[in-house]
Amino acid sequence: MDAAFTAEQDEIRRTLRDLLAKHSGPGEVRAAVRTAEGHDRALWRRLAQELGLPGLALPEEYGGAGCTATELALACEETGRALLPSPLLATAVLAAPLIAALGTSAQRAGLLPRIADGALTAALAVPGGSMAAALGLTADNRTGGWAGGGRAGGVQARLGDGGWRLYGEADRVLDGHSAGLLLVAAHAGGYPRSRTLLFLAPAEADGLTRTRLTSMDETRPLARVELRDTPAELLGADDAPDVCGALAATGRTAAAHLAAEAVGAAAGALERTVAYVKEREQFGRAIGSFQAVKHRLADLYVRVEAARSAAYHAAWDPAAGPLALAQALEAARTVAGEAVQLHGGIGFTWEHEAHLYVKRAAGDELLFGPVHRLRDHAAGQAGLFGDVTPGGLVHGVAVR
Repeated sequence: MDAAFTAEQDEIRRTLRDLLAKHSGPGEVRAAVRTAEGHDRALWRRLAQELGLPGLALPEEYGGAGCTATELALACEETGRALLPSPLLATAVLAAPLIAALGTSAQRAGLLPRIADGALTAALAVPGGSMAAALGLTADNRTGGWAGGGRAGGVQARLGDGGWRLYGEADRVLDGHSAGLLLVAAHAGGYPRSRTLLFLAPAEADGLTRTRLTSMDETRPLARVELRDTPAELLGADDAPDVCGALAATGRTAAAHLAAEAVGAAAGALERTVAYVKEREQFGRAIGSFQAVKHRLADLYVRVEAARSAAYHAAWDPAAGPLALAQALEAARTVAGEAVQLHGGIGFTWEHEAHLYVKRAAGDELLFGPVHRLRDHAAGQAGLFGDVTPGGLVHGVAVR
């Protein structure tokens, strides 16, 4: 494919990279994740007001820039390179597209302009911490198992005289502790008319408790959201919108953006490693001059570039998003691990930033993978194994 970018797209990348180089170095990242919000609020306001980052892919009628998924993917690549802790993923990549797809005209007009200018952040809360399944990345989300219901737990929604009320809890909600608005996936109705719906719950709603969790990757703050008779507003009209379809469509686009972000993280780790091996000397010469080190770095470079090509293609064709995400997550994991090894003893210390890349790679795969499930589901959707019934055989292996 032709991966040439327009002058405007190159300017978005250059401007964002320069800004993050000045204000989101390793020291600033460590300071930001230790704040109550888990990110630098001043930097987020600047990214929103000066660069329009959260509204990059939103229509102009709602205060957005009216750009495509490609521009947002380029922005995600740069935030990934800097390991920027920000509400961009939770707000602009996950929540905003769902509001735009399912919301009523009043909901879109009331929420999207505030998201575009950075005044409002949002988070998607799904039961059981099953984000990948809810977005249709690792399983068919129409089965509804990820949403709970009945005795399976999850979040329950009941409609009474005073409107909708939510009960239950959701774990591992990305930026759930600080978001001003929660999009909660809840199970409504009883057997046999059960269905999954999305609800809007403001942060100050009664009966809503949010607890920040200790996460492997501090740059991805996670929270437990508990709802006890919490009033909420149905996202969309009352005629049972296709929530699972909207979640799957959002998941495909989100996978492309996540792939670009993972590629940025992998490229950042590789750049730091190359710079280090040029300076670190052993036996009177830079270790980067040894052929064995050169070969390892060349292999990493090929992995990063291949994943970058897949991510760019997915930004153009979201149907390729899950496979691009699998390739990017694998590349990020491999590059981060090699970065630690090639940094030697210092790479294993908390003082060095190499461990931040390792945690980002591992944390992302826990949230949106794992890689083998992404590929398995994509292969199943593509019909690579044909129609297989339980008890049948695939390459001589029984399927149960």
